[in-house]
Amino acid sequence: QVRLVESGGGLVQAGGSLRLSCAASGNIGNINRMSWYRQAPGKQRELVARIFTSGFTNYADSVKGRFTISRTRAKDAVYLQMNSLKPEDTAVYYCNTDALGVDSWGQGTQVTVSS
Repeated sequence: QVRLVESGGGLVQAGGSLRLSCAASGNIGNINRMSWYRQAPGKQRELVARIFTSGFTNYADSVKGRFTISRTRAKDAVYLQMNSLKPEDTAVYYCNTDALGVDSWGQGTQVTVSS
């Protein structure tokens, strides 16, 4: 089991930036993918970005060129740098890991972008 704790959310004006952090503990040695998801009110949870053990990354089309995912080599933290934020980026952001097919989730952190 991997325990995940997010931080860094908050209120920001459109065009601003935020950096989300997610601290991972527990069985992190088996993590092969670390991801960020988000869920806006009334909408389904969606994948924002993910990074694999190889370092390969992919992003939702809506955030490409604005968001950057990164992680520590030890896989004990994953980050999401969010630039040029838009009101439609408002959501609860969740950290997720996959370790040998077992998904773990954080409690989420609220990001609110005002226009």
